[in-house]
Amino acid sequence: MDFEEVADFLEQQRVVVCATNGPSGWPHLMPLWYTVRDGHVWAWTYAKSQKVRNLERDPRATLQLEAGEQYDQLRGVMIEARTVIHRDTELVSEFARELFSRYRQATGPEFPDLIRAQAAKRVALQFVPERVASWDHRKLAGVY
Repeated sequence: MDFEEVADFLEQQRVVVCATNGPSGWPHLMPLWYTVRDGHVWAWTYAKSQKVRNLERDPRATLQLEAGEQYDQLRGVMIEARTVIHRDTELVSEFARELFSRYRQATGPEFPDLIRAQAAKRVALQFVPERVASWDHRKLAGVY
């Protein structure tokens, strides 16, 4: 996929699988909701989660997004990234509003209070890409 196709694909998908380096050396994979901000994938999670502990020790992460049910329809993006862990409560709250808006979870007058309460326990993860690989089997035109 070219740059625009990758950007469109990231906008269309809903879940990114994030792989970090676990404490025992095994990959630690977890699904995350995300948004794209200025070309970077961002997600949020609990500050005390295993993935955050892993990223504190080693900021490298590999992200994967994929789609398609049949072989000739498979497509996806893999991003090797350095992770910036944002802890500022205001920034985490701002990001959370954006995230929940994307997933249409922002409802009710109590929502801003809920976000502020959650932001104190969470971090925002900014994945700064170092390498991007993509595939789109729909372009193979029966070669497979």
